[in-house]
Amino acid sequence: MPTLLLIRHGLTAATGHTLSGWTPGVHLDERGLAQARSLGDRLRAVPLAAFVVSPLERCRETAAAVCGGRPLELTVDERLGEVRYGDWTGRDLKALAREPLWRIIQAHPSAAEFPGGEALRDMQARAVDAVRDWNGRVEERATWALCSHGDVIKAILADALGMHLDQFQRIHVNPGSLSVIRYTPLRPFVTRMNDVGGDVSDLLPGKQRRRRTSDAVVGGGAGGAA
Repeated sequence: MPTLLLIRHGLTAATGHTLSGWTPGVHLDERGLAQARSLGDRLRAVPLAAFVVSPLERCRETAAAVCGGRPLELTVDERLGEVRYGDWTGRDLKALAREPLWRIIQAHPSAAEFPGGEALRDMQARAVDAVRDWNGRVEERATWALCSHGDVIKAILADALGMHLDQFQRIHVNPGSLSVIRYTPLRPFVTRMNDVGGDVSDLLPGKQRRRRTSDAVVGGGAGGAA
């Protein structure tokens, strides 16, 4: 089964201040562009079968910088777009933190539905559906990438970890970070999360083959029973 690279878009002027959501015209700032280029340099030797992106500008700009000169088409998939925050879109985060719904989002996100927007559980469903769909489109041993948003990536990671959505706030994903999931017939393996500068040589094709063989041996027992 394929290996998935999950990339959060780089920094924008609104990051940490405003809930941008699907607001058009939110672009990477100089810091975000530098993050994307740095990640692209680290991943230069890793072959990618596909690169799928959120339709929002900050993700498309990040993906383009990561790709660099690769002859690889970026494919937009709306299922990987940001949470539809509805009436909360564009509002100041400090003000939103005083809303009663904020506590539900932090403690019981599976019950959270944004006024005029979507429920977090629906966001997770569409994002995980997109991942499974693309896993079926690429070759079995392929590595592919997606560029999306913090909550979307956290929801995908929570699914791979077997975590209930109510626990996904325990996962932290920085702007410009890399997370990796290897999907196998047995289970997904989350091999890194929120990586902002680590070695990526384990993602090269030769290392991938050796690791898959190791997983088959380790996972060969029935639930680890003696």
